[in-house]
Order: sequence, then structure tokens, then C-alpha cells
Amino acid sequence: MTSLQQLYRSSLSLLTDLYQLTMAYGYWKEGIAEREAVFHLYFRKPPFKGGYTVAAGLAPAVEYLQQLQFTEEDLAYLGSLRGKQNQPLFEQAFVDYLRDLRFTCDVDAIPEGSVVFPSEPLIRVRGPLLQAQLVETPLLTIVNFQTLIATKAARIKEAAKDDLVSEFGMRRAQGIDGSLAAARAAYVGGIDATSNLLAGKLFDIPVSGTHAHSWVQAFESEHQAFEAYGEAFPHDSVFLVDTYNTLEGVRQAIEVAKKLEPTGFKLNGIRLDSGDLTYLSIEARKLLDEAGMTDTSIVASNDLDENIVGNLKQQGAKINVWGIGTQLVTAYDQPALGGVYKLAALKQENGEWNYTLKLSEQLEKTSNPGIQQVRRFYDEQGFVADMIYNEAEPLPEKVLIVSPLDNTRRKSIPKGTPYKDMLIPVLAKGKLVQELPDLKAIRQHRKEEIGKLHESIRRLLNPHSYPAGLEAGFHQFKTDLVLAIREKGEAALKA
Repeated sequence: MTSLQQLYRSSLSLLTDLYQLTMAYGYWKEGIAEREAVFHLYFRKPPFKGGYTVAAGLAPAVEYLQQLQFTEEDLAYLGSLRGKQNQPLFEQAFVDYLRDLRFTCDVDAIPEGSVVFPSEPLIRVRGPLLQAQLVETPLLTIVNFQTLIATKAARIKEAAKDDLVSEFGMRRAQGIDGSLAAARAAYVGGIDATSNLLAGKLFDIPVSGTHAHSWVQAFESEHQAFEAYGEAFPHDSVFLVDTYNTLEGVRQAIEVAKKLEPTGFKLNGIRLDSGDLTYLSIEARKLLDEAGMTDTSIVASNDLDENIVGNLKQQGAKINVWGIGTQLVTAYDQPALGGVYKLAALKQENGEWNYTLKLSEQLEKTSNPGIQQVRRFYDEQGFVADMIYNEAEPLPEKVLIVSPLDNTRRKSIPKGTPYKDMLIPVLAKGKLVQELPDLKAIRQHRKEEIGKLHESIRRLLNPHSYPAGLEAGFHQFKTDLVLAIREKGEAALKA
């Protein structure tokens, strides 16, 4: 049983917007449901005003696609829907068509854990128009959120450097799935453990935790609470010391640790959850070191994010384990990625491709046409630039990359520069081409990817822009297509 089936134990085929089904019905009615189409999933702006984004959510997205099948309960519900005239919204013949529907598209994707940039397709879906359209919403809901959280986690891990970081935001997460998806994505992004036991079970993520203030309050004294917990967990104790008076709590923790030491007890850490974390951690470190407990960690929590973690380290805080909750699992400072899923090519009856785009007064909202691929150039130092190009058209020998938002920003790539194409086959006709890596491998890939970015791009505040854009010929083709569509629109207005 897969992780999604374990969690929901029911069909997820209706996990979509109504308009996906109404469009599917319209395609079916028009007789174009099986026409070959190409859609791309991408985002327009990097989250958190950062210099990079971490792709995540591919494995659960693929799992969803492979399981796509309308159950009899799903079909009965769709058949029960009524329009304004109290007539069935969908013909019974269409409902019967959905009964036999299985996902048979080709899916190419950038590997999970890769660093990615605006306008680059993270996922490309190619196949029957109806099917490719139908999966828009579920793909976006899975990939948008997990990519957002993985990026947030990577930024927090960047700030924490080599310190351990644990995610424990389940109680503040956006519901059950929000907590589970966040735990998975946070692990992809570099977080070392989670407090979420179900996430640990489903995704094989290391789990960690301490105790709450209520544990201390349940005993007559802090000393008694620590002693009882230490006896219960002689090798796995982290004492929360700020229930009453933080530094006095540290002293009580030391006293209990020394008392239990002859039994083999060792205090793994103390946790600070409030107050001036810099001052308290420095003073706590002094007390621990004076007691010979130099290996006892100082864990900090209290609405931390990458900026606070970075500031605390700059201030000389003696914290070496970070517990991150609300700010991580809710992506507090940017609660949505804003990824989109756009039709870019549709085959005509004569077998030729019709390249399409969505036009907008806002330049960033004008989509890219064509069957897109992302080519990443690199050298001994790391990544050099990314180029989006149309696979269906030949590339020139001289590579020139043009920013999609500012055609005066260009980067020329020397001939012979090594490269790799980022979109790789995942599903062929709906069947898995190769096994996807496990979470630990994805996490390691993320670490290696970020390590190949220049430090100026990795910095948290005012990062340098990584060169990513359209191949010059592709950029010109898009420009010509935009002009042609506008001219056609103006002619229609004059007619």
C-alpha cells in the first residue's frame, strides 16, 4: 500500500476543481479529448525573495497520477451534479467514459531536490488533452506546497550551517495533510528530523522530541519533573528549562543529571523556548561547561525562521540544535508559491503542432509556447546558467540566453561548455520509466545542488540573480507569436 493510500484509504480522483471536469466534458463533446497536448508546470517568482528554489513533491505527484481512477462512488457523485436548469451537469455517456479513464500521458520532470528558477518547467505533461488538463489542480496543490516548504527548509538549514535542525510544527500546520506534506518537504530541504510520528512512519524520516511545559507543571517541582523524565528516558532526555525561571531551570537540569549519572544517565540537551535566546544560551552554556557537561546540547525554539537563526548565530548564541515550527510548516512570510500549469502546444488534425501561449498585460504572466526543455550549463566551480528552449526546434551553435522579463539582460555561453538537460523521463504512457529515488537520496541531491550555486545566490538577503532565461531564437519566436496574436486581436476589433 502506498503512502497516499495509507493516509486517505480512498480515491483522490475528485481532488480537483470543478472546472477541470467541465473542461474535460467540453473536450469530450468537441471530439478533441484525445488530441495530443503539452502542458508545463512552473512558477513565476522565487519564494521569500530568495535566489533559488528547491523542487519538491514529484514522487507524491507521480504516485497520484499512477493511481488516477474514478471509483463508482466518484462517478455516482459526478452523475448527481445538476446545472441551473436542474439537469444533469454531465451526460451519462461522459460519466461512463470516465469509468475507463487511466492516465496514459508522458511525464518529464526536473529531479526532486534540484535547484530551479522562474519560468522553468518543473514538470512537463504530454498526452491526450483531456487527461493532461484533468491533472492540473492536483499537480499544482502537491508541487506548489512542497516546493515552497522545501525552499524554506533549505534557507533555514543554510542559516543554521552545520547545526541540527528539527521540524515540529504539526500543531500549527494547515491541517493533517499540511503537516505531513510539510514534514516530507522539510526533510527534502535539509531539515534533519521531525516530531511528526506519522510522517516518520510514512516517509522514513528520523523523529525527535522533548517534553512540554505541562510535564513540568504536572509535578510538584521542576526538579521532580526532570528526575522522573530522566528515569523514564535515561539515554534520550532533553529537558525544557523555561517553565518558571530559565537559568534556575538549567541549574535544576544539571543537578538532576549529576544525581542520575551513576545510573548511566546522560543529559542530551536542554531546550530554551522563550526569552532572550542569545543571553540565555550563553549563560546556560557557561553553567553546563562548568559542570563538565560540554557535550550537552542547547536546543532553541520559539517562532524561529532563517533570519532569526542567522541573527542569533551572528550575536554569538551558543545554540547548536534548532527546533523550527510555525514559520516553517506554514511558510509564514510567504504562504503560497504561485506555481501555474499552462498549455503550450496542441497538435492539429494535420499532425502539426500549434504553439500556444497565454497573453497578459503583465509580462511575467505571459506564458512560454512550445515543447520546453531546460538546459543547465556548468563548469568546475558549479552552475553557470539555465536555458529554456523548444525541443521541437534545432538549436544554434552559439548559445545566447535572454531574460524573459528584460530582453536587455543576456548571457552568452562559450562553445563547449558542459551541460545537462534537466527534464528527464518519469512516466511513459503512464508507466513508470525508472524507480524514483528515496527521500534520503533526494535530500543529498538537494545538498549537492545548493553547493554548486555561487555564495552570492545562496545568501538570504538581497541575493544575486542566477542567469536563467530563454534561448535567443526561442525568445524571438515567442515575441513574434505575441505580436501576431495582438495584431489578430486588433484586426478583429476593427472588423
